[in-house]
Amino acid sequence: MNDWPEGWSGDNRGSGYGRGSASARPESARVMRQVRRGATPPPGPGPSAPPYGAGVPQQPSYTDGQGYGDDGYDSGYNTGQVYGGGGGGGQGAGRQGRPAPNWRRRIKWTAITVVTVLVVTTVGTYFWADSKLNREVDLSKVIERPGAGEGTNYLIVGSDSREGMTDEQKKDLHTGSAEGKRTDSMMILHTGDNGSTLISLPRDSDVEIPSFVGSESGKKYPGTGRHTKLNAAYAEDGPELLVRTIEHNTGLRLDHYVEIGFAGFANIVDAVGGVEMDIPQDIKDKKSGADFKKGKQTLDGEQALAFVRTRYALAGSDLDRTKNQQKFLSALAGQVATPSTVLNPFKLYPTIGAGLDSLTVDKDMGLFDLASMFWAMKNVSGGEGTSMNMPISGSVGGNLKWDDAKVKKLVQELKNDEKVTVSGN
Repeated sequence: MNDWPEGWSGDNRGSGYGRGSASARPESARVMRQVRRGATPPPGPGPSAPPYGAGVPQQPSYTDGQGYGDDGYDSGYNTGQVYGGGGGGGQGAGRQGRPAPNWRRRIKWTAITVVTVLVVTTVGTYFWADSKLNREVDLSKVIERPGAGEGTNYLIVGSDSREGMTDEQKKDLHTGSAEGKRTDSMMILHTGDNGSTLISLPRDSDVEIPSFVGSESGKKYPGTGRHTKLNAAYAEDGPELLVRTIEHNTGLRLDHYVEIGFAGFANIVDAVGGVEMDIPQDIKDKKSGADFKKGKQTLDGEQALAFVRTRYALAGSDLDRTKNQQKFLSALAGQVATPSTVLNPFKLYPTIGAGLDSLTVDKDMGLFDLASMFWAMKNVSGGEGTSMNMPISGSVGGNLKWDDAKVKKLVQELKNDEKVTVSGN
């Protein structure tokens, strides 16, 4: 006699499932019987359970692991898939792997991060560099100025200022110890739609000192027709009188002023790692410290300063010196603008720092104006512009006399931003 309910007897367990079965079913298919709680379902057409004794209800049938019988009952416990498999799929068949990375999202955020860093760095560098500009020259103090023309005109001045130099530096750079400062070189750089033109103004040029307003006193000094060397105007009342004198003697309005001293010039050259020059002849000058052999060579700061200051060892004296100054400044600008400098922060920032610490500019000069100036000088060195001396007709009282007719035509071409046809010395 078997008191087990239907389906629980040892003779009725499905396909021999259980202990001792030769065809045991996998553990993933084993389920736990649930006991229905609540009202006894009404008798249906299915088979009746064998007697269990008094008070034992009929046991419901199990259907697909989801409920009991046809009344939609769900115990909420177990679906019969204990180990996560899909039946006979084996252990771990239903395990889900780590989701694939979203490369589009990663690339997007990487790009945003890189752009943000570049923008912040660029903006920070701009404000850092802008704060280092020494805007000390006030061109609004210059009186009786010529009318503005096309393009932009820069006055570039190399002074012999020894300010901030130690005695050892003065000795190494062969600058001497003269007080005050004078102009060692003066150039006008014109930029426009027809290329750039770099014009050297010899320091010994004979010019008239016009009426002017003192840069410090504010007092007006009337013109007396007095003639002197051009560099004397700078020594007398600084950059403002120099600008006033050049504008009066040429009729060309100068838009910006840029000045650099001895030490600053040498520091910039050293910061870019030196500048390569092709020196056309042997040069030896005790006063400037120049001692060069003919041929290509890279000049450091000390050598570069000696090269641009040399005149006594040159046949053309000051006129040959201005030509060397043009060549070197153009080569320096080209070196600063190379990718090896611009894209190397370990070279770029020292170069910017050395340059901006050394420059004195007018109050309206901005970084973009300065960059435009250097780019124009680079173009001149690359053959995309013109370099020349101011046309000279002779000398008077030991000073160089400008060729008035040529100067007038040159100035007219610059004002109209036309291609320069005038040749200099």
